[in-house]
Amino acid sequence: MEIKWKFNCFKELSVEELYAILQLRNEVFVVEQNCVYQDTDSKDASSFHLSGWEGVNLVAYCRILPPGVSYSAASIGRVVSSPNYRNKGYGRELMNKAIIHTLTQFNCNTIKISAQLYLQKFYEQLGFRQMSDSYLEDNIPHIEMLYSR
Repeated sequence: MEIKWKFNCFKELSVEELYAILQLRNEVFVVEQNCVYQDTDSKDASSFHLSGWEGVNLVAYCRILPPGVSYSAASIGRVVSSPNYRNKGYGRELMNKAIIHTLTQFNCNTIKISAQLYLQKFYEQLGFRQMSDSYLEDNIPHIEMLYSR
């Protein structure tokens, strides 16, 4: 089955879509990564949401944040692939689409992210470069990375 990609502002998300997004984020970031933190924050409402669906199943998701919300630059965050759909290239497809949407939506030339350190090579292959030393965020090593057009 082909993945259907959706790009929505917060208010355009249906209750079912929002529930699936929050459920996947919690499944991976809280349960799988054994990290107790507040996933829902004030940034969701001002973000755009990119999601990939196979029928009613959420396959991959990220949120795209305008400049000034997380950083002075536009940002991509909460990047997640469903454990049931990993190793099929959906994460790469998600990020390629997210980069294009971010650059286009905000007419910008740079994107800043906070990446889990173990994903550094993945993001470098997409054109991001490391901008900081490793730091702990919610007890997980992260680095800041920057994409420049």
